[in-house]
Amino acid sequence: MGIITLFLLCSFVVGTAQSKLTLDRDQPYLRKQVSHEAKLECCYNTGDKSLNVTWVKQTTNQSIHTVRLSEGVTEGVPKEVAPGKSCGTLTFYPLRLCHSGLYRCKLRGNNVNVLSHGTYLQIYKPMEKTINLSETTKNTILTAEGVLLLLFVLLPSISLLSKSKRLNVLEKNKITKEEENIYQGLNLDECWSTYDQLERPQTHGQYQDVGNLKGKEEEEEEEEIQLEKP
Repeated sequence: MGIITLFLLCSFVVGTAQSKLTLDRDQPYLRKQVSHEAKLECCYNTGDKSLNVTWVKQTTNQSIHTVRLSEGVTEGVPKEVAPGKSCGTLTFYPLRLCHSGLYRCKLRGNNVNVLSHGTYLQIYKPMEKTINLSETTKNTILTAEGVLLLLFVLLPSISLLSKSKRLNVLEKNKITKEEENIYQGLNLDECWSTYDQLERPQTHGQYQDVGNLKGKEEEEEEEEIQLEKP
């Protein structure tokens, strides 16, 4: 009976100790540039100050191994940041591409063995500039591009206007030449001489007829006078 009572008491103590431990939310994702610094935190609430915090790294094949501390990877001692709340830290500086992975903190104490949800740390390397240009050079290039763009817009317009003006001038010259061609080969002196030739015979004929009429009248009068003489 005493053994059963002792077992139940131990179970109650273990359950009470585990129920007192609560984990804060971990930052699920952290993205940092290579050679920079990254700091992971694992915060928990518990009244047990004897908890041991260690960091582990979970690989893609779900295997877990303890993080090896080095000059670029340091583990901070858990500190109490609030009454009953403590935080452990894992700092990387400088970051390397091999530091990418899922990091979780492991809490171990009296009948406590818990893993946090963890934070996935991604390390990226920025793209290197092919041509390193200063701001002054960039502004100069942008200004030159603006001027060229303006020229590409204005030059076709100016060309179309000049072409239209040239076509108008050619059209006017064409109309003028057509008007000149109407009178081409026409000599005004010849026209006047031809007109005189046409007018003179008609006038001469009219006067000649009148003369003939007068002559005939005179002959008739003379005949009448001769007839009147016995």
